[in-house]
Amino acid sequence: MGFLTLSTCLIANIQAGYLLLVLLFCNKADSTLRYSVREELAKGYVVSNIANDLGLEPKILTEGGAHIVSEGTKQYFQINKNTGMLLINERVDREQICGQTPNCTLYFQLITETPLQLFRTEVNILDVNDNPPLFSQNEIVITIPEQTPPGTKFSIEKAQDLDVSINSVQNYLISSNEHFRLDVHTLNDQSKHVELVLVKHLDYEKTRKMSLQLTAVDGGEPQRTGTAVVQIIVLDTNDNAPIFNQSVYKVKLFEQNGKNYVALKVTATDLDDGPNGDITYALSHISDSFGRIFKLNNKTGEITVAEALDFEDANVYQMEVQARDGGGLTSFCKVVIEIIDVNDNPPEIALSSVKTSVPENTLPQTVVALLNVKDRDGGGNGDIRCSIKGHQPFKLTSSFKNFYRLVTDGQLDREKKSVYNITIIAIDDGSPPLSSTAVISLEISDINDHLPIFTKPSYAMYITENNNPGALIGSVVATDRDTSENAQVLYLVIEEMIDGFPLSHFITINSRSGNIFAVRPFDYEQFKEFAFVVQARDSGTPTLSSNATIKLYITDQNDNTPTLLHPSPNDSSFSAELVPRNAEAGYVVSKVIAVDADSGQNAWLSFHLLKTSDPSLFSVGVHTGEITTVRGITEKDNNRHTLIVIVKDNGQPSLSATATVKVVIAENLSGNHLEIVEEEKADEYDSYLTLYLIISLAVVTVLFLVSVIILLMFKACRIKKSSHPNVLDQNLRSSNIVSFRTSYMDSLARGNIHQGYLQEVHSQDPAKTNCCTQKEQVGPHSLLIDLNNKNEVGKT
Repeated sequence: MGFLTLSTCLIANIQAGYLLLVLLFCNKADSTLRYSVREELAKGYVVSNIANDLGLEPKILTEGGAHIVSEGTKQYFQINKNTGMLLINERVDREQICGQTPNCTLYFQLITETPLQLFRTEVNILDVNDNPPLFSQNEIVITIPEQTPPGTKFSIEKAQDLDVSINSVQNYLISSNEHFRLDVHTLNDQSKHVELVLVKHLDYEKTRKMSLQLTAVDGGEPQRTGTAVVQIIVLDTNDNAPIFNQSVYKVKLFEQNGKNYVALKVTATDLDDGPNGDITYALSHISDSFGRIFKLNNKTGEITVAEALDFEDANVYQMEVQARDGGGLTSFCKVVIEIIDVNDNPPEIALSSVKTSVPENTLPQTVVALLNVKDRDGGGNGDIRCSIKGHQPFKLTSSFKNFYRLVTDGQLDREKKSVYNITIIAIDDGSPPLSSTAVISLEISDINDHLPIFTKPSYAMYITENNNPGALIGSVVATDRDTSENAQVLYLVIEEMIDGFPLSHFITINSRSGNIFAVRPFDYEQFKEFAFVVQARDSGTPTLSSNATIKLYITDQNDNTPTLLHPSPNDSSFSAELVPRNAEAGYVVSKVIAVDADSGQNAWLSFHLLKTSDPSLFSVGVHTGEITTVRGITEKDNNRHTLIVIVKDNGQPSLSATATVKVVIAENLSGNHLEIVEEEKADEYDSYLTLYLIISLAVVTVLFLVSVIILLMFKACRIKKSSHPNVLDQNLRSSNIVSFRTSYMDSLARGNIHQGYLQEVHSQDPAKTNCCTQKEQVGPHSLLIDLNNKNEVGKT
């Protein structure tokens, strides 16, 4: 598949003095952007408009959370989300990143979260001439015997330049002299080999030492140089230089070879005898890092491993070994050490972008995370296979090599499982295989897909009447399997009419707790029960709800006193029950009738005789209220009696009412005459006097002056009253006696005397009839006399 060149730009940075060459390529197969940029550019320098290069809308960068994820430890590039420009984020030093490697490339991914996309980008770092050539020693000493013939060559340690390609060392120069010239040779690896060539015989007696300046020149712009002083020491003898048995030594080492392992041994021979034939070895043209890894025995020529080898740091080490004899002659050989990789690095999993939560209604194939894997090992040891541990509704799909998407592979249900811990396993193809894992914790967010459910579909609640407003009636509870606001249940009462009033007139509900309260006191006598509907509604979108029926029962409270029906407490007229003097024990005098508006035991009534003028004569039925004689009536008994009957209910506390019954004993109820024995005026007078005295004494204790005035008024009234005889009694005696029918006793037994009986009189005077017909109907054995008509009765 070919590449399509999208744009090629040459940008000149006048202030920095650098030229930026940006090349953009888009591979249609893997969508990889490729740029080229020079090193050492300032932070903030514009590389390119990556948004335009990718054809992305600006709002995708600003609103989609675009960011750059580098594969290295440092973030060398950044993106301006507003403009889409790719900028330098940190100074790029090609030598620090790639060393002497000719091709130096940085990799990063541009990721947008919404929509979730990944764009792989490669940036080729172009070298600039920012490092001068450097010699390992400022002074190079060469000893040359004087008999050395012209044309003899002396190898010189070459200068080291951290730059590469044209910016590395391209030439060497030697200061002007008559004895030496400089030969520079280009090797296969494009490096330069320097030899000092003798062009004229040396004369020890004329010249024993000379100094030459050696200059290394690179090919960069601007050009940089490095210098060293070559000290030539002329010797009198030693005409044979050491010779290595190999010009190039090659060896392969496994990276697990430990310290002090002998990698190889170099050997050089010298035909000279004595001190001139003694050879010493030294490493030449080697970096400090290489010098720490390998050590050379300067006597034996053995090269041993000083530090642990790591194929991932460097897979080839090249160095030069110098052999020097006692006379100062030297020769060089090249040593190449190749490191063989072993599977000692597990795969590395890098999560480029991870979602922490997804809704439970997420569709299959939704991207959850982007990740890439890498292995520092090479060859088959670096081939990686990725998988998901266990059976989960997720799978891995590969966009291109070593880059994966974690996507959903089934329906999610938060109520079944709310959190997934997804374990990604990466295994390489080494022997034995190594693996690593990464765990992605994914929370399933809730959607409102469950109704609130009441603990039961209907509730029965009770409240006692006369409750206080705001009293708690009961509580309802509904639960929702959803979570968060979707599970926040609010309660409300469905409004309806109860007894002509809206339901809110009687009850209210706490929307949060579900507690139901009474708005006003209930009255059992008004209504005993009613039903209403409570709705539980969640706070999700859309809102879901369910209903429960509440049956409220009002329980009775003893809040009504017994109500007297007979004798009526509101009757202001004089009423008396007539009892014949010859009545026997058990004679029914009257009956107290009462009712109670309460119910149950609160309405159970009992009757008791609270007060009577003669306790031995009358009794009252506890459950019937009937007043009967305990014994027969004698001549000694008073003709008038006042009975106070108390009516109690069975509530807690008990409520009561009292009824006053007046009883008049008739002397003779047989024949056609009714005779009423006049009560002794003395007794009546004494009775009234006792009452007045009690009232007077009570008033005197409060206010003496008022008591005196009341006493005087009382005496005045009493004198006035005593001057008039009992008109009622006199009129009754002087008038024709009312005659009752023979069926009177039957009427007494039935407890009711009808008006017809009282109208039958022998007198022809209509006034006599009016005396006894002031009421349409009387109670049992009652004689009704209108006190307001006393004068008319007296006249008759």
